[in-house]
Amino acid sequence: MAFQNVYEDAARADAYSRLEFPGTYFLAFRDLPALCERHAGGRRAVDFGCGAGRSTRFLRGLGFEVVGVDTSEDMIRRAREIEAGGDYRRVEPADFSGLTEGAFDLVLAAFTFDNIPQGQKVHHLRGLAQLLAVEGRILNLVSRPEIYTHEWASFSTRDFPENRHARSGDPVRIVITDGDDPRPVEDVLWSDESYAEVYAAARLERVAVHRPLGRVDEPHAWVNETAIAPWVIYVLAPV
Repeated sequence: MAFQNVYEDAARADAYSRLEFPGTYFLAFRDLPALCERHAGGRRAVDFGCGAGRSTRFLRGLGFEVVGVDTSEDMIRRAREIEAGGDYRRVEPADFSGLTEGAFDLVLAAFTFDNIPQGQKVHHLRGLAQLLAVEGRILNLVSRPEIYTHEWASFSTRDFPENRHARSGDPVRIVITDGDDPRPVEDVLWSDESYAEVYAAARLERVAVHRPLGRVDEPHAWVNETAIAPWVIYVLAPV
């Protein structure tokens, strides 16, 4: 299966660029400040799969000096339009040659590995690990398998019952209901056990694993988020 970026599409990139942190997306970013403070020893960061720059701007707001990289020309174009002074660079898949090895304290990959096929996950992770300083960490924020079989404040999977039978490496589909593009996004399902195998193969160890749940006191119309975590954030360090 060749690497495919579902956001290598001008209309989808434009719709996605208008999303900030609504609903279920709020949970993905809510606890990142505390995780960054706990695990990042410095303020030099790479946002891998930066898209239109939402997560890059988020990190910059936390005081990081950030380089945003993505394979989608449309996404990088939108990121530069939104933040003209930001450092956004288009890269080829798994090609980090334009970044200095050992120079970064943090690599954030927010949802990026949802769309990287099975055979390429290890290769990408090894490349990202080479960018880390001695005490550097990778924060890999990914969708849990459960997100593809339930309804959410920001997503729907009711039209894709076949998702329930998917295994690691299989394609799964989901609709972003908070966005302007009704077309389903096709991701690659990957279980916690499969991620453990990939991390081991990439010579990375899991320093922490965080599964954010919604709280009843939060101003969001949660659907399943208070009982089932839609996301998982792995904090990784080179072995």
